[in-house]
Amino acid sequence: MNTKLSTYKLIRYVVAYVFIISGMMIVLSPELGNFFISLEILPYPQYMMYLVAILEVLCGALIMVNKEVKNATIPLIIIMIGALLFAKIPMLHSGFFEFAFAARIDIVMLALLIILYRNPHR
Repeated sequence: MNTKLSTYKLIRYVVAYVFIISGMMIVLSPELGNFFISLEILPYPQYMMYLVAILEVLCGALIMVNKEVKNATIPLIIIMIGALLFAKIPMLHSGFFEFAFAARIDIVMLALLIILYRNPHR
């Protein structure tokens, strides 16, 4: 029985965990929901909130079970770019280090998603 945990599997599990929990928290946490709705840049913010949450949970689950990994990373990459553009880039007005601190997890997740996109069949 091969119980070796490869680096690729570990990346898959970590990325899946982050997005499944994030998607569930967007719906379950009133604070996160209110923040999402407060982003006036987005059209129909309440519907977008639920769309993002559903995509995060579904794509995270697909990545976890190693099904359609390449296709599942595409919406998540778009979500991460949107999070950086709409929620993190405006923080540059308060200083670079504040932005860098707030965006650190988004940047790491974006890098991990790109790794999964480029190597989907391991």
